Amino acid sequence: MSSPGTSGESSPRPLRIPAWLRVKLPSDPAFAATCALVREKGLHTVCSSARCPNIWECYQRRTATFLILGNTCTRNCAFCNIEPAALPLAAPDADEPRRVAEASAELGLKHVVVTSVTRDDLPDGGAAHFAATVRAVRAALPTATVEVLIPDFQGDERALGVVLEAAPDVINHNVETVPDLYPAIRPQAGYARSLELLARVRAAGAVAKSGLMVGLGETDSQTMDVVRDLARTGCSIVTVGQYMRPSLKHPPVARYVPPPFFDEYAACGRTHGIPYVFSAPLVRSSYMAGAVLERLKDGQAPSGAGPEGGAGA
Repeated sequence: MSSPGTSGESSPRPLRIPAWLRVKLPSDPAFAATCALVREKGLHTVCSSARCPNIWECYQRRTATFLILGNTCTRNCAFCNIEPAALPLAAPDADEPRRVAEASAELGLKHVVVTSVTRDDLPDGGAAHFAATVRAVRAALPTATVEVLIPDFQGDERALGVVLEAAPDVINHNVETVPDLYPAIRPQAGYARSLELLARVRAAGAVAKSGLMVGLGETDSQTMDVVRDLARTGCSIVTVGQYMRPSLKHPPVARYVPPPFFDEYAACGRTHGIPYVFSAPLVRSSYMAGAVLERLKDGQAPSGAGPEGGAGA
């Protein structure tokens, strides 16, 4: 299947959001309860800070992806809604791991997902704080699985080793987009550096996971090249979802990719040996993360379509 139109063409006006990307507003009291718990514990979630379109569904299911190390970032990726930081930033909150663990226990989570802002100002990039959070969650919820979505730690192998030593069940690091778009979309990151981190995670025997967005101006061929690169690193799980513009300050959507294309990305991953590709317009890296891990452990392929029409592999 070939892409309609020319990827990267600028539009005179923003594209209309298609029906397959429209989400229903919350109607369940569990949504408000989850919001209240996050506020009570003095925590941040990527669901709220990054304006994830799945927040309504996830909060209603009493799940959330915790955002540690503050709510401002030392990088300024063009796609992201989290505010860039003005230095100096506050030191990591030593009590935050405990509060994340408490919130996870009160929500009754079976799979806890923790991510962070990027903290290039810290000597270890926040690795020790990640490790402390994993240990706190394990103490509070011994039967739960734990997934961390980490920054690249500027390529620091020792920092990655600190996270590996804490033994989370999944280590995720997103490549986010195709390498040709890094100068515009992830100017402070490096595609090769991200691939190297993922390869190190796999070489250490951990479950490596990564993800990317489409609709930023890439071609389908470039997307499939990234999927093949992730297969070569040994990623066990790859997510592919549609980029959605958080605000008018962010890059416009170059293309809303129709659901059948996501099936092709998943098929590409399957062909190249990735055990599980979760590919659909509304997929995000932590969306249904616990269910995905369970299916991976059981050796199951997804039973049908993913959210809003895509499929896994």
